[in-house]
Amino acid sequence: MRKIILSILGVLLVIAAVFGAKAIIDSNTVERPPINKTVKTVFVDTVQNRTVPIIIPANGAVTALNKTELFSEVEGIFRNSSKPFRAGQTYRRGQVLLNIDGSEFAANVRAARSELYNSITAIMPDLRLDYPELYPKWEKYLNNFDVNRNLAPLPETESNQEKYFIAGRGIVSAYYNIKNLEARLNKFSIIAPYNGVLTEALVTEGSLVRPGQKLGEFIDPSEFELEVAIRKSFSDLLKIGEKVTLSNLENTQTFKGTVSRVNSRIDQASQTIQVFINVKDPEVKEGMYLEARLEARSVENAIEIPRELLVDQSKVYVVNEGLLNLVPVTPVYFASEKVVIQGLEDGAKLVSSPVPGAYPGMEVAISESPNSVKSRKN
Repeated sequence: MRKIILSILGVLLVIAAVFGAKAIIDSNTVERPPINKTVKTVFVDTVQNRTVPIIIPANGAVTALNKTELFSEVEGIFRNSSKPFRAGQTYRRGQVLLNIDGSEFAANVRAARSELYNSITAIMPDLRLDYPELYPKWEKYLNNFDVNRNLAPLPETESNQEKYFIAGRGIVSAYYNIKNLEARLNKFSIIAPYNGVLTEALVTEGSLVRPGQKLGEFIDPSEFELEVAIRKSFSDLLKIGEKVTLSNLENTQTFKGTVSRVNSRIDQASQTIQVFINVKDPEVKEGMYLEARLEARSVENAIEIPRELLVDQSKVYVVNEGLLNLVPVTPVYFASEKVVIQGLEDGAKLVSSPVPGAYPGMEVAISESPNSVKSRKN
């Protein structure tokens, strides 16, 4: 009887423990609040397709169209110039840039002329006897001969006999040797070939000048040229004579230029082509860094958007009935920050700023941007 009672009590205790544990577990259950569904707000622009001009940015340093590097072909002491030979000095066409001392060489030229004079004088008696009809013209040449001036052309020979006679006396060879010396004598003075300014002066008065030595640099500051490199895909779209807008790095100055030359050779390494832009502006200086905006062509029914809006380089997000849709587009031209695309219909709601975690079918609320997406008009 005692065992039966204890068994019944044990069963009751187990049942009580089970119900007590269940009550404790149920009392610790925390009710989860209902999930509030959040809808992101995105900014959109209303698409309006237009004609978009393709603007190619390019930059480079301008150089003078007329630039002369001054080198010496003779040796001597730099004596003087028509103006102080200093960087920034202006010269007019025909003024002396440098005078190199050539007195010794000039004396040698005068001595050579004297020898030619003596050679012609020596043949005069023979001419009087053998060729009396030739004597007057050679006599006139001798009378006008001046060892301090450049040689006048020799009298024209009228027959082979005269030609052989004059050449056999060494007069023709002596004449051309002297003309060669006279040409070299002229190189002791360097004359300004055009109105310009000296941008570099590497010698001073009294300096010893040697053949092949660079003396300075002389430019015409009225006309400059800008060389830029563009992609080969636009080489056939640029034409000589097209107007180009130029600006400095700070965008504080703008200039007008004209495409003057387009190279027909493509650089194999960069696959670019050289374009030369002519610039005439008193504010432009040698070596100035300018940026050019070349209008290559226009694209119909297109818009220009930031490159960050492209997904996989060929898709964009639009909002349709409160949901994000990923729409394929056709990129036409990529710039550094913008891209010109085609394929969107007028009135489409284009997402105008990236949406973190965006995916097709995502529910969003839209907010119209102040400006709709429009292309620049021609």
